[in-house]
Amino acid sequence: MAAVLALPTYLPSPPQGVWELGPIPLRAYALCIIAGIVVAILWTERRFVARGGEPGTVTDVAVFAVPFGLIGGRLYHVATDWRTYFGPGGNPLAALYIWQGGLGIWGAIALGGVGAWIACRRRGVPLTAFADAAAPGIVTAQAIGRLGNWFNQELYGAPTTLPWGLEIYRRVDPATGIPDNLTGVAVDSTPVAIVQPTFLYELVWNLLVAALVVWADRRFRLSHGRAFALYVAGYTAGRFVIELMRTDPATRVFGDVRINVVVAAVVFVGAVAYMIWFRGRPREVFGRDAETPDTDGGTAGSSDGASGTPAPVTTNDSTEDERARNEVEGRRVEKSSAAEPGGTGGASNPTSVDAAPADPAQENEEDVTAEPPSRTTS
Repeated sequence: MAAVLALPTYLPSPPQGVWELGPIPLRAYALCIIAGIVVAILWTERRFVARGGEPGTVTDVAVFAVPFGLIGGRLYHVATDWRTYFGPGGNPLAALYIWQGGLGIWGAIALGGVGAWIACRRRGVPLTAFADAAAPGIVTAQAIGRLGNWFNQELYGAPTTLPWGLEIYRRVDPATGIPDNLTGVAVDSTPVAIVQPTFLYELVWNLLVAALVVWADRRFRLSHGRAFALYVAGYTAGRFVIELMRTDPATRVFGDVRINVVVAAVVFVGAVAYMIWFRGRPREVFGRDAETPDTDGGTAGSSDGASGTPAPVTTNDSTEDERARNEVEGRRVEKSSAAEPGGTGGASNPTSVDAAPADPAQENEEDVTAEPPSRTTS
């Protein structure tokens, strides 16, 4: 019983969020962002290749999307918290200090999407297919990034007595003793406040959204950006509730409403509307799937070199029987054309494959309609 009572009651904060490696500061926030990006790229690569994309495409797209996303996220943060940088006593130059935290997910997704669109056009990849492949990786990267907020002692809510309440410590600059929550070190483990760990709520919620997207994508074969829209709808639904719990300073609109609450509601409605509008559409065909047979036995388009006529374009629902019927129909049309006056086949062209045989018995054999092969499964 004494050992149980000695266990910590609340969730502790890290004593610091920055470590000095010689002249180089290692910032936990930046490391979490980088780790999230790596996870998102690796997972997106796996999902994208499984959808028919070429290996390496995701890395090429990330070269555009990641810098665009970081710039967009910072621009949104600065725009919605401009008083910190351009208000009385603010430091405009600090708007460039992205390593100190402050990235707005709305701006990151918006401008990152522009970068992805540019790269996808260069590689001939549908942006919607790429977005569907990237959706669970992106929201998982957001979850990992929330760990950076934990190290920075930010994104928390009102005081609480819940067992999972977050302990906030007083941090100071070791050299000067001046309070510095961002780069300072906790002087002791005595909390100055115990608050709602809203960063943790969002972290857990984001992982649940990632699992939901993966399940729904497999169950319903989402396409044309609907998996991405599901991620956006799921994320914004949770963000709307969690944002109402936060007590840190934020830009407010419509009287006393946090701006992120309004943005989350608007984006949620747009994402749901998108999913409804584009429901029921088949998946995009691109990359390897446009050149090779798909898993259902169909092909995305090829030519029949033996007959010199193009093979019909088939969809994912094509079968071996359908292709056999197409071949029989093509041979019938060729024979009909050869039998017309001036035709190149038939008796007038003894070298033609459709020329009348000398042996009547052989003629009977040629006129037998080929039976299509039996249905196969893959």
